[in-house]
Amino acid sequence: MTTADNATAALVPVGGTTIELFDQGSGPTILLLHGAGGLKAGAPFLRALSAKARVVAPSHPGFGKSPLPDWISSIDDLAYLYLDLLEQLDLHDVTLVGMSMGGWTAAEIAIKNSERLARLVLADPVGIKPSGREVRDIPDIWALDDAELAKLMQHDPANGPNYATMSDEDLSVLARNREAAALYLWEPYMHNPQLLRRLHRIKKPTLFIRGASDGLVSAAYVRAYSEAISGSRIVTIERAGHSPANEQPEKFVETVLGFMGE
Repeated sequence: MTTADNATAALVPVGGTTIELFDQGSGPTILLLHGAGGLKAGAPFLRALSAKARVVAPSHPGFGKSPLPDWISSIDDLAYLYLDLLEQLDLHDVTLVGMSMGGWTAAEIAIKNSERLARLVLADPVGIKPSGREVRDIPDIWALDDAELAKLMQHDPANGPNYATMSDEDLSVLARNREAAALYLWEPYMHNPQLLRRLHRIKKPTLFIRGASDGLVSAAYVRAYSEAISGSRIVTIERAGHSPANEQPEKFVETVLGFMGE
């Protein structure tokens, strides 16, 4: 483990592959699953969470420095990989926090085996198809240019990536993350057709967090998700888009830690 102010990553073998794993802080355990933008160890919300808890945060295969074996190609694969990780690290009473595609992955984990979980936090998750075949529940992010995507994803579009200030290494990671995201999210687009009808299997306390300005995941979409999990509830964070953890880190951390303390 590392301290919150000195976060480093190790390449850890798990489930027949290797993943980049951040493991920082001490206290109750959070397994944090990032969204399609990848994971930055120095993100303010990660530092704040790891000041109060042990945060175990992998980079999904194909993201960051995690290799992408040819047998991993779906969110279902990620779910089983992280079940292996929970067992390998012998983690118990875990707060599973998933953001966007990480939220989808967290839901898939919980419907399979929640033995090691204490609770779930799903922040602006994708993964379900509540509407009919002819209705697009989630906008096609690959059909938009960067400016349109920033307006969709951010409360303040200026919070999106600034390519001019990024290093070559960071740009390479960004390109790799986007390629991996397309692999996991494209077909079927951002959902598992079976997931919605399986969510009733989740019996752990579940909190949904949504950024009020999220143009990707609507309030109705999150409500449909929440209604499928008995006893779950929704917290909306103002002045935040699709990633409230990054746009409103203090409020996000306060909400997660408050839920953990209930």
